[in-house]
Amino acid sequence: MAKYDLAIIGSGPGGYVAAIRAGQWGLKTIVIEKDPFLGGTCLHVGCIPTKVLLHHAEIYEDFKRAAEYGLEVSDVKVNWPAMIDRKNKIVNKHAKGIEFLFKKNKVEWMQGWGRIAGPGRVSVEQNGKKTEIETANIILASGSSARSLPGVEIDNKSIFDNCGVLALPAIPKSLVIVGAGAVGVEFASIYESFGTEVTILEKLPRMVPLEDEEISAELAKTFRKRGIRFELEAGVESVKKDAKGVTVMFKDKAGAAQTIAAEGVLIAVGRKPKTENVGLEKTAAKLDRGFVVTSPYMETAEPHLYAIGDIVAGLPQLAHAGSMEGIIAVGRIAGKPVQPFDRNRCPNCTFCEPQIGSVGLTEKQARDAGHKVKIGKFPFLANSKSSILNRHEGFIKVVADEKYNEILGVHSIGSLSTEIIAEATTTLQLEGAVDDMMAMIHAHPTVWEAMGDAFNSVMGLAINA
Repeated sequence: MAKYDLAIIGSGPGGYVAAIRAGQWGLKTIVIEKDPFLGGTCLHVGCIPTKVLLHHAEIYEDFKRAAEYGLEVSDVKVNWPAMIDRKNKIVNKHAKGIEFLFKKNKVEWMQGWGRIAGPGRVSVEQNGKKTEIETANIILASGSSARSLPGVEIDNKSIFDNCGVLALPAIPKSLVIVGAGAVGVEFASIYESFGTEVTILEKLPRMVPLEDEEISAELAKTFRKRGIRFELEAGVESVKKDAKGVTVMFKDKAGAAQTIAAEGVLIAVGRKPKTENVGLEKTAAKLDRGFVVTSPYMETAEPHLYAIGDIVAGLPQLAHAGSMEGIIAVGRIAGKPVQPFDRNRCPNCTFCEPQIGSVGLTEKQARDAGHKVKIGKFPFLANSKSSILNRHEGFIKVVADEKYNEILGVHSIGSLSTEIIAEATTTLQLEGAVDDMMAMIHAHPTVWEAMGDAFNSVMGLAINA
């Protein structure tokens, strides 16, 4: 029986980051991964391939407007198989990169289905053969899978999840997307750019419902301008396959029955934790609707068992959240000083066009928490670099506490919002105040400098608007 300091079940952005950090801190570590490759959902059928296609869509949109840039371009065609091939090459490159980092940091890995077999033991099953590993500590990083709707079976032929919609052999002429969260609006953005007639059906009253209400309204306005149809407060009744694709039946906001026919439908209604058949029943770990309950240091109720990533109750299902959770868990195991996970300091990034980046409390959350709030807003229309990039939509919104000028949240929709939110995240991490950020020098001309004007606008002192 092999003996380790740490065994990690799952090699996604939580698991592999935890493994590398464990290796750096001298822990004898092994990772158990069910697939024949490392990286998990994020790398292979999530974050990375989706962002590749979003970047291709952005380039294609610029080609459509080439005349505005003084470029004479004709006969621009979309070579979909070549795009998919480039996506696959990028994914494979980074999967091999994780293998290299494992070797560099003396991390072992084994393919197979990992289960907790008891205190300090992990069973690995592959092709009917079982291997048992003895370990002082276990991190469960088993990830999540796409949810579906009651009675709707995902076949990835005409009814797709995130995996199937990334492997389409051709661009569909029409697509219905159920769900207006990050996954739904990103795929809507991709396929609309390439000419697909897209309709989004969202059960809640607004797009990207986890974002600030003004961000949701701005995205709705921009999508409407792009020609992306959407129905809010739409309850899907059924999805039926037919010879031409699918027919989706739903009730609209007024309760009237509606139908939409399309080549396919993407079900993007959230993700469920993979916590079945991983041995949790053999532990004292507590579950909440299938999610594992942990401390802010990722400890479960079972000694020496930690949980990270999409399976953790109450924390965001985001790759970067899982990575930090892994670092925190390994820090506790190695006896290193680490800070607990703070959800309010974890940024959200949505890579549709226009991009969305946010961190901290929304205006409503801040008011509900009892803060006396003051708001600053700055439009990208007034930012020079946004004009150069020909992307004027959106704004930055700062939510601050009126009494102490403490920054409670920052919300951005527009050009490079997923990049420039880094300043706001740093600000919250260091507990910065509006006055601190007003004194910060922002380089010109950059999209980033719009952050400076947004912080100044809280005090009514924005320069460029």
